[in-house]
Amino acid sequence: MRVPDSGWTDPDCPVARTLDVVGDRWSLLVVRDAMDGARSFTEFQRSTGIARNILTDRLRKLTAHGVIAQRTAASGRRQEYVLTDAGRALFPVIVTLRQWGERHAFAPGEARSVLVDERGTPVPEVAPIGADGTLLDVDTAHVRKVR
Repeated sequence: MRVPDSGWTDPDCPVARTLDVVGDRWSLLVVRDAMDGARSFTEFQRSTGIARNILTDRLRKLTAHGVIAQRTAASGRRQEYVLTDAGRALFPVIVTLRQWGERHAFAPGEARSVLVDERGTPVPEVAPIGADGTLLDVDTAHVRKVR
């Protein structure tokens, strides 16, 4: 779901538009927690420590941009938040951020959580590859600008 927005930071840049939607720490932490099974306002608040007014704002924004959806919980007594397909599509982004953090935000040997697959095996490093299978990096890929 694309929400029209005349206030894009850089209307021609997919990175800038993405950051306009999920580019603050709280939004990505809400998405991370939703991927980990959080569904309620209380669960998001408890996990992140975010202030209620900020969490309310981020949940509204993520809902408006189609990253999460609000629905009635199975109990029928409260609302819960679930990832949409667009929200689930952020999984590789979260994995890449996590892996960057593992390499650059922890001291060697420092304790940290580990992302594992359903068999308990650590998830391999995410890396972009070209159509021919060649590993891409900042020196081998470039942006073709809109004219």
